Amino acid sequence: MTQTTVSSKYQVVIPKKVRERMQLKPGQKLSVITKGGIIYLVPLLELDELRGIAAGADTSNLREKVDRV
Repeated sequence: MTQTTVSSKYQVVIPKKVRERMQLKPGQKLSVITKGGIIYLVPLLELDELRGIAAGADTSNLREKVDRV
């Protein structure tokens, strides 16, 4: 488990191993989510990074519009 410390300015350094594994870049935005006493940092993706995310998805079994809720 990797640890970090909250500074007097309430800043936290994300350890290098984690930054590299998550491919974080300087200036990248993160969502901060708290749940059950746990803090989650979730990288926000730019719209162009989402392009092609569903490439190759099987669309042969889609429902008709009238069947959708």
